[in-house]
Amino acid sequence: MQHDDPQQETQDLSRLQAKLGHVQQEIAKVIVGQGEVIEQLIMSMLAGGHCLLEGVPGLAKTLMVSSLAESLAMNFKRVQFTPDLMPSDIIGTEILETDHASGERFFKFQQGPVFTHILLADEINRTSPKTQAALLEAMQEKKVSYGGQSYALPRPFFVLATQNPVEQAGTYALPEAQLDRFLMFVRVAYPSASDEVAILKRTTSNMVASIQALLHAEDILQLQRWVRDVVVADPIFAYVANLTRSTRPAHSDCSQVQDFVRWGAGPRAGQALILCAKARAFMQGRFAVEYPDVHAVAHSVLRHRILLNFQAEAANMHSDQVIDALLAHVKTPSSPLAD
Repeated sequence: MQHDDPQQETQDLSRLQAKLGHVQQEIAKVIVGQGEVIEQLIMSMLAGGHCLLEGVPGLAKTLMVSSLAESLAMNFKRVQFTPDLMPSDIIGTEILETDHASGERFFKFQQGPVFTHILLADEINRTSPKTQAALLEAMQEKKVSYGGQSYALPRPFFVLATQNPVEQAGTYALPEAQLDRFLMFVRVAYPSASDEVAILKRTTSNMVASIQALLHAEDILQLQRWVRDVVVADPIFAYVANLTRSTRPAHSDCSQVQDFVRWGAGPRAGQALILCAKARAFMQGRFAVEYPDVHAVAHSVLRHRILLNFQAEAANMHSDQVIDALLAHVKTPSSPLAD
């Protein structure tokens, strides 16, 4: 990394990396367990992407996101997605105002809750596809278009969304185009037995945890720049490209992909694998990506980018099982070739 003042840069790096570790400790004041989920939330932000959390009701998904937002000194807004939510409820609308001096009436764009650093889209799959689509431009372009005008969103900008499994009543499956805008799709599991006991103790007492805001918007932007500087060797680039291409039935010799996958992941999946692997390496204090970094993020990056066919549904096959098979089948360049 080339900088004007390497010594100052090193000091800033050490300071912000220490704060990054403290953010996880602050969240742990409120959230029991779920360390891997919290890590992946932070990983998404460092990589500059959005994150979707899925789990049954009652697993503290919303509390997790709001606790993360509390640990960051940035603007935070929450939108509860419901069947009657309209696109204007998210991006904003024009209102008629009157100039008190001249009496002239004019339309003025009133910004919606999407104009923030962190937007919690709570239960995003409970609203209609039309309203879900209102977030597409904001998530991809970091701007909103309305009435022929474009309005830039604050930087950094993250959508941290929660959803219930689509089997639950009153949900609308997110379209593939919107799912692809999420850098990571993280599944939240039930807590362990010991964590569940700790949750009961903590939530049924008078103890109130206070979370300290540690990182500002400029800190996050600087951390994102450092993450981009993390080194990736050519063999790892080749491995990620091969892994991504192997999710596509036309280009794969993995039997599970050929049998159960209708559409594989596009090039954006490879970009996400590299960025998330860089973020993971950075969070662990390393400035070079290793193969375990790619393997650790593969499920969260690929599971929403692989579309299974009817045969997979009949066989009760899930995308995670296909990814397991892919990771076993696609060997790293230093490993023996697959049979």
